Amino acid sequence: MAGPLEGVRVIEFSEIIAGPVGGMLLADFGADVIKVEPPWGDPWRGSPGPVGPNESRGFIAVNRGKRSIRVDLTKPAGKAVVHRLVEGADVVVLNHRPDVPAKLGIDYETLSAVNARLIYCEVTAYGRQGPNRELPGYDVIVQGLSGMMTSEGHDDGGVPRTVNVSPVSDMATGYSIMMSVSAALYYRERTGKGQKIENSLLQNSLTMQVSSLTQLDDYLTPGQTWRNETLPGLKEAGVEFDQIYAAYRGLRYNPEFRVYYRVYQTSDWVIAIGCLSGPLRQKMADAMGVHDTRFDPGYVRDTPEAIKFAENLILTYEKLFKQKTTEEWLKLLTAAGVPCGPIRFIEEMVNDEQALANGMIVETRHPVSGNVRGPGPLSIMSESPLKITRPAPAFGEHTLEVLHEAGYSEAEIEKLKDNGDVY
Repeated sequence: MAGPLEGVRVIEFSEIIAGPVGGMLLADFGADVIKVEPPWGDPWRGSPGPVGPNESRGFIAVNRGKRSIRVDLTKPAGKAVVHRLVEGADVVVLNHRPDVPAKLGIDYETLSAVNARLIYCEVTAYGRQGPNRELPGYDVIVQGLSGMMTSEGHDDGGVPRTVNVSPVSDMATGYSIMMSVSAALYYRERTGKGQKIENSLLQNSLTMQVSSLTQLDDYLTPGQTWRNETLPGLKEAGVEFDQIYAAYRGLRYNPEFRVYYRVYQTSDWVIAIGCLSGPLRQKMADAMGVHDTRFDPGYVRDTPEAIKFAENLILTYEKLFKQKTTEEWLKLLTAAGVPCGPIRFIEEMVNDEQALANGMIVETRHPVSGNVRGPGPLSIMSESPLKITRPAPAFGEHTLEVLHEAGYSEAEIEKLKDNGDVY
């Protein structure tokens, strides 16, 4: 098998990031993903990083493994084309505004009437219910609305800074598409029934923050108590946001945790330490010759004395780490069983020995942009190995191929092209 989803056909009506990531992951696992683009194409083809006509680094990054067809869904013949494709499909993925699918004839009610076994996965910004159900939304907006930005604790001039390492809400939603569609396929295997899946950027943003969001009503965190008792009064009094934000960040400041879960400067570079358990923290303290009183009997957390000790302990470790090189610390701490690693830049990882050895970086050949290197499959599977051979599609590259597979004759295809129904 080419992958566990070999034989599954996905019709993708999505653009930008969240929906395309979901389709890409389904393709990685062996599904045949047909990306239906409007005559003007997925807007992500134009940004960021244009590398050729109708091609960009951003588009190539999240659309590998698919085939692209150009169809005008505003025309009856264009709708008929996609309905014929849906007849033989297993899954539909889309991430338009909630009002768009019905206008284009690709809503669940219409397509499930075409194919009763269809698994229809819809992505919205905020979910199908509630006061925001009709609003469009992007990753940056949901980061702000969900509390992700303020939780991150970084700011630009007193206002929260976007989490820039990745469009995290979009990416998490793409993963959720993959998981929910796979579960629905398993359900259909047992029952024969298709179904509609609703997915949202907001839900995935909340799930990513599950530790901070989870509330035990009888054991509120300092932040939850502050939300109930202090925040309303600050807002009512008209206190400036930057002052409120500074107070909130102070609540989340936890030097006791940060001592053993952070980055330290060495004599020549930087090293990351990740000790989440008491035994691992003890190993690090022993390896570095530090006496941490928090391991002593009778230690009490969250007292002013404990916080002050943790702050001083950070200073102690900062001085110690600067006495050796990163390589020396890696050898010493690794030998002691302390989880640690050097700091890298993401651009370095395409040549990383560990990543290459495990197939985490793969190469494909794009028809316009040439050689492409990027992340490999998520998993290594013994019985249904994953193999990525198809790059992101060129604009409308597979229109003729897919229409032939759907049973259209040459004459019918030429008529569709002449009328501007397909391209």
